[in-house]
Amino acid sequence: MIEIRGLNQAYGESHILWDVELTVPTGSCTCLMGRNGVGKTTLLKTIMGTLPITSGSLRFEDSELGHRPAELRPRLGIGYVPQGREIFPQLTVEENLRLGLLARRDNVWAIPESVFHFFPALQQMLGRRGGDLSGGQQQQLAIARALVIDPKLLILDEPTEGIQPNIVHEIGNILLRLNREENLTILLVEQKLPFARRLADAFAVMEKGSIVVAGAIADLNDDVVRRHLSV
Repeated sequence: MIEIRGLNQAYGESHILWDVELTVPTGSCTCLMGRNGVGKTTLLKTIMGTLPITSGSLRFEDSELGHRPAELRPRLGIGYVPQGREIFPQLTVEENLRLGLLARRDNVWAIPESVFHFFPALQQMLGRRGGDLSGGQQQQLAIARALVIDPKLLILDEPTEGIQPNIVHEIGNILLRLNREENLTILLVEQKLPFARRLADAFAVMEKGSIVVAGAIADLNDDVVRRHLSV
């Protein structure tokens, strides 16, 4: 589904991504891991088109995304949940969800009932402002906003960051169902090893802007953790 080959990205004189190679197969859940500051969020932003690539290939299904505009991504079926959620705090839950509908490729204007199937609490909060929700509720809203476009691929940047443990478990359950029951392909950045091992079937570790090790989640052993993830 996603095929990245020789991808480079630079901010001015700062070269951030170096010849990144990553494959995310259709139907998989792939966890991108690494210490802080190694380029994980930059890679996601590059996939989403909010940062330009310097060189290399970035393919989604049959489309080369490389230098095409960011607004194309959701219309191709890529949903994105950024780090920090980035909901609109002054807008209601319903208004946040309806903003997501603007990116649908089929111009449907109704919030899909499936969203409330996965997040029933949001249906009871449609009139509440996003800024009045707890951190866990805001994260659920951010995921739901990505789901209203009916994505083929869901990209999440640290979805458990700053979230209480019971909501982390609930979000994990929802992502598992989306991946395994709805066959939604997922690419997520995650620091929590138990969460990653529970959800993912594949992983890739970044160091200094490059993928240094990747494989099945069963290969994420103590040696890999010690060499590439321990602080």
